[in-house]
Amino acid sequence: MSKDFTRIGKEIVMAVKENGPNPDSNARLRAAMQNAKGVNMPKDRVEAAIKRASSKEEKDYQEVVYEGYLPHGVAIVIETATDNPTRTVSNVRLIFNRNDGTLGTAGSSDYTFTRKGVFKLAAAGLDRDEMELELIDFGAEDVYETTEEDEHGAEHQYIVVETAFTDFGQMQKALEAQGRHVVSVNLQRVPNTTVALNDEQLEEVMTIIEKFEDDEDVQAVYHTLG
Repeated sequence: MSKDFTRIGKEIVMAVKENGPNPDSNARLRAAMQNAKGVNMPKDRVEAAIKRASSKEEKDYQEVVYEGYLPHGVAIVIETATDNPTRTVSNVRLIFNRNDGTLGTAGSSDYTFTRKGVFKLAAAGLDRDEMELELIDFGAEDVYETTEEDEHGAEHQYIVVETAFTDFGQMQKALEAQGRHVVSVNLQRVPNTTVALNDEQLEEVMTIIEKFEDDEDVQAVYHTLG
């Protein structure tokens, strides 16, 4: 939860510095605030982040993307938000080097992913088929149900709507206009193909991925692990 709060706090800062503190005219900020609700980030903490971001004293974050390969042919893309790119690239390179991975150049592994808008909604009271019909005109490419466990082990049902990167904005507006209970809003990198590993290889690669995710500058990690 602490990691989620830090990640969303940075997203709020970047959104405000990019397009101002008014969520009505700042779609990126609205998305960040929606994600804050999804992880139960306190309202006063969200408001404090917006206020800090409006101050000239608040640090600027640069968005830097790193690409590479892990053992067994697993492609990886790491999205970061950092106030010190030198520190960040050093940390990322160190994890690759210590775990038989390869830090690549821009485009070396990103081509194995497709950028999509991903909207996760609470499934209660919703019909997946009806939603698909309602949203297809706004760019819905896939609408499916999923079950996830929270940190307490309780299961929650969600409906996920995927759109092309270019349709992200209009889908966000459509769901807002319909008053849908959106749990999270993200632009994600979805793998075009995945790599299947045995249990030992899977544990090895997941351990490396977790090391990237634990870095304070990392916002998201995408991989082709099946």
